[in-house]
Amino acid sequence: MKMLTGFLAPSSGTASILGHDIQSQTLQAQRQIGYLPEGAPCYGDMTVRGFLEFIAEVRGFRGADKRQRVEAAVAQVELEKVLGQSIETLSKGFKRRVGLAQAILHDPKVLILDEPTDGLDPNQKHQVRQLIQGLAHDKIVIISTHILEEVTAVCTRAVVIAGGKLVADGTPLELESRSKYHQAVTLVSDNPLDDIALAALPGVAGVELNERENSLTVLAQPGQVIFPQINALISQRGWVVTELDVERGRLDEVFRTLTRGEAL
Repeated sequence: MKMLTGFLAPSSGTASILGHDIQSQTLQAQRQIGYLPEGAPCYGDMTVRGFLEFIAEVRGFRGADKRQRVEAAVAQVELEKVLGQSIETLSKGFKRRVGLAQAILHDPKVLILDEPTDGLDPNQKHQVRQLIQGLAHDKIVIISTHILEEVTAVCTRAVVIAGGKLVADGTPLELESRSKYHQAVTLVSDNPLDDIALAALPGVAGVELNERENSLTVLAQPGQVIFPQINALISQRGWVVTELDVERGRLDEVFRTLTRGEAL
């Protein structure tokens, strides 16, 4: 991310932002970028309004144009009620909003956000994710995150990098489909379940017993859908099943396998 934004020169290779090379056309590339570094660093002793006006001036805006840019950014991330507060007094959620506001103030076509929800509580995470989803309607948004739930919550494309190398590139659903739990079925019953009968069903790769009593997960062979067979067996045996879930796949398991160099 530091190389894409021009803060760190690459030792080899090339990259461009909307056709502008980050080394030979650095300023042209940076004009297209809005950047929110990890932790949303800002000048804590400045008020929100003062900070955003300062950023607008750094970006070259003056007079009515500056006011319009600041007002538009404030409205977009809903900062109206804290404009007069110093940034150091804000919650983490509002600090992230200030960081987003300075990143979008010049209406860039590309947003680069480093760990935008790290350290936030569930409500603050939800708010920031909603903001990102709204911004993504007319911008390219690149997010770095180690919070895998964020990938499925806001991303349409996921890239996994391990040891400086690209190891996966696809939609979150495509990556989930590479999990051994893709199309797996988890059952919870009030009575013991026959794991041997479940393991013998067509398309079943195996059965995992869960820590919860009378709960197990039936794994599907690659490309197989096993829910109909399991449902039929439940009806045939008359099992009282209190929970029955079909999994999309577990992104954390795929991530661990990819980053450990194991083959999927």
